[in-house]
Parts: sequence; structure tokens; C-alpha cells
Amino acid sequence: MALAEAGARGRLLRWPRVLLFGDSITEYSFQENGWGAYLAERLVRKCDVVNRGISGYNTRWAKLVLPRLITESTSADSIVAVTIFFGANDSALKELNPKQHVPLEEYAANLKSMVQYLKSVDITADRIILITPPPLQESAWEKACLAKGDKLNRCNATTGQYAQACVQVARECGTDVLDLWTLMQKNQDFSSYLSDGLHLSTKGNSFLAAQLWSRLENKLSALPSLLPYWRDVDHTNPEASLL
Repeated sequence: MALAEAGARGRLLRWPRVLLFGDSITEYSFQENGWGAYLAERLVRKCDVVNRGISGYNTRWAKLVLPRLITESTSADSIVAVTIFFGANDSALKELNPKQHVPLEEYAANLKSMVQYLKSVDITADRIILITPPPLQESAWEKACLAKGDKLNRCNATTGQYAQACVQVARECGTDVLDLWTLMQKNQDFSSYLSDGLHLSTKGNSFLAAQLWSRLENKLSALPSLLPYWRDVDHTNPEASLL
């Protein structure tokens, strides 16, 4: 059978998608032992896990990008979950990092705007998970800043205010939320979750992956595997199994 004929006979294979939208902590999530890679491994043959992390971005810029990533006509119907994971840059101190800083009230409004946009293209609230920024380990991040000739440009207490705002937006919008800032600090020495005081270490990636999977598992584990197990393919008539 010609490939064109097989394509005409068979239904288009479309993998459902999980979209990870965020800053560098999302962009780096497909690195070895990353939390995004963990999800992709768990969902192989069921979903594509799509990394749309953009290093350095804040919610002011992200809300402009989101409608270019998802439109009702082209992609929204295939998305089974979306994570929105911003705040580590928004919470940078204005006087020391004015380019990335976003005021707290605007941060909350931007998150709400993104959730409302997703709802407008028929991605329901139960498919949206907000993730707060992780806690900041100031001494380690100060070393990273000094190495670049900068001063310490973030503080954990301020990051916590943004985390609380994220939790409040989720409550108001009816979405799930993963309060990473609070959960990680239940461990008194949360620095082990961070590689440089801001980004996640291997342990931090594992922690986030486990927390996120506990929220996604019930929603996604029931999705069928796409295409039959190889032993179930009729080798004498593969078209009957595969088209």
C-alpha cells in the first residue's frame, strides 16, 4: 500500500498536549533529571509535553506571548493541561532589576488575564495549574549576582508576597495551584532544592515533579496509550491494527 493511500485511509494521529509555560525554571525543565523531562517520560505514548519556558521573562511579557502559542482554531482542543509558572523574575527588586520587575498588583492581574484568556479559548479551569515561584536562598543567589558584577537583586520575603498573590489568583479563578514557595520551606534547609539560590537543583526538580504529578495523575493517567502494543499488532495484516 502506498504511503499516501495509507494516510488517506487512516485517521490523523494527534497526541494530546501538556503545555508548560514559564520562565527559565520551565525552560531548563527538559535538562537531565528535569521536572519537565519527568512528566514527558510518565506521559510518553499518551501526551506530548511541550516546553514553552522562556528564560528571563515575566508575566508582563508572557501575557503578550500566550495568545501566540494557543489559539482556539488551531490548538486549544488538544491541550489537556497547562502550567503557568512565573514570578521569580516579576519579584526582582525594582531598584536593582527594573527590567524584569513587575509590581505585585500587576503580576496578579497578568496571571488572571492569562487564565481568563485560556478560558476564552475553551481551556477549562480544571486543566490549568498555576505554580508559585520557589523560595529564594539569598546567600547563594547573592554569590551568583556578585559573580556577574551585580548586587543581590531579589529577596525571599518579597518572592513570598508574589507566591501568595499567585495562590490568591488561583483561588479567585478556580484553578489548581502548586505553592512551591510554601511547600519547599517546610524543609528547614530548603537550599538543597536550589542550584544557585534561584533555579532548581536535581532535588528541587524531583520535588516539583512529584508534587505536579500528584495533581496531574488523576487527570491524565486514564488517557489511553496511542497505537497498540507491538505484541497486539496483527503482523499478518498490520493495516487492520494500525489504520
